[in-house]
Amino acid sequence: MGDMPGVFPKDPKWEGDGSSRIPFWAYTDEALYKKELERFFYQGHWCYVGLEAEIPNPGDFKRTVVGERSVIMVRDTDGGINVVENVCAHRGMQFCRKRHGNQTEFVCPYHQWNYSLKGDLQGVPFRRGVKQDGRVQGGMPKEFNTGEHGLTRLKVATRGGVVFASFDHGIEPLEDFLGPDILHYFDRLFNGRKLTILGYNRQRIPGNWKLMQENIKDPYHPGLLHTWFITYGLWRADNKSQLIMDAQYRHAAMISTRGSGGARSEVTAGVTSFKESMEIQDKRLLDIVPEPWWQGPTAVMMTLFPSVIFQQQVNSVSTRHIQPNGTGSFDFVWTHFGFEDDTPEMTERRLIQANLFGPAGFVSADDGEVIEFSQSGFEQKPFHRALAELGGYDCGNTDHMVTETLIRGMYHYWRKVMEV
Repeated sequence: MGDMPGVFPKDPKWEGDGSSRIPFWAYTDEALYKKELERFFYQGHWCYVGLEAEIPNPGDFKRTVVGERSVIMVRDTDGGINVVENVCAHRGMQFCRKRHGNQTEFVCPYHQWNYSLKGDLQGVPFRRGVKQDGRVQGGMPKEFNTGEHGLTRLKVATRGGVVFASFDHGIEPLEDFLGPDILHYFDRLFNGRKLTILGYNRQRIPGNWKLMQENIKDPYHPGLLHTWFITYGLWRADNKSQLIMDAQYRHAAMISTRGSGGARSEVTAGVTSFKESMEIQDKRLLDIVPEPWWQGPTAVMMTLFPSVIFQQQVNSVSTRHIQPNGTGSFDFVWTHFGFEDDTPEMTERRLIQANLFGPAGFVSADDGEVIEFSQSGFEQKPFHRALAELGGYDCGNTDHMVTETLIRGMYHYWRKVMEV
């Protein structure tokens, strides 16, 4: 890039018009990261905040984030769902400290300002002052209007039991944001059946937030990195597959149907992660039962840019929330769920197969580790670039996995929005 090797470029520019060579500084530059937060998390994008099943009753709430901003998803007394920013209008305190709970109102512990579940300010201690020596002392000015000092409210959209929110009240409808092709697979998973929460995993991964979007847009690695996937045929390059994107290339779905699984072939020969002799003691991990809503595929991994991954892999279903935490760190929150009409046997199966995923999952632990090591490489060599040229240079849907088209598509969109 015209700079001395080992030195961060003084005026970083993305060389050329393509999206297949990603500069390492895209993962490490602090000013760029702040711009990402504004343009992807706080403007023009719907961000995942949770599932309706997490707040089934009036007063139920969940504390979560949009980008780096703390927010609260809460069900009000009318049954509606609100998302408000967790910042008191008085002195800016993040007043809610619990992850989950039930409240009839929100009270900031600092000065006891009181808010309704819709975020309206409804109580201010000593608003009219106190009587002292026969006269009223202090209090808020006469023109103080509680209606002007509520919590910041986000725009909310729900579909199929999933809750999205945006600080941008002029944002397009959720259905338009997803686009018809991705919406089809969203509705396949969230098809109106009532959801039940099975549990959570949380981890902090020392890597840039975009790397998790890339990881789940990357069909190249699963049959190479993950011993479980390649050995038991859960996700292999020779499985029947399809990769689709929305019209702007920001969202994607990787669709795979398990084939013969485990038989040696050209996709397993020489692959060090393939363990032909490996056996599992608990056969229930691979006791896959086809479900009517699958409509064929045994795995669909959806990435909705910028904030969430929806997973159906075997009988395990979950959401994975990406929560940025600086250029080189993000929190990753898994919500494992099932359906209210699941049999007890299916619920047990979902819980057992969830062990493939999560921070210590037999599969997903690999992803956290390679993301950490990738970030270390970026920081060591910021003048260099990553390569995403498997399958060519263009962005487009495919019917095979031997491509990095979804990553190129994401950075095509990223460059446009970031004006890089």
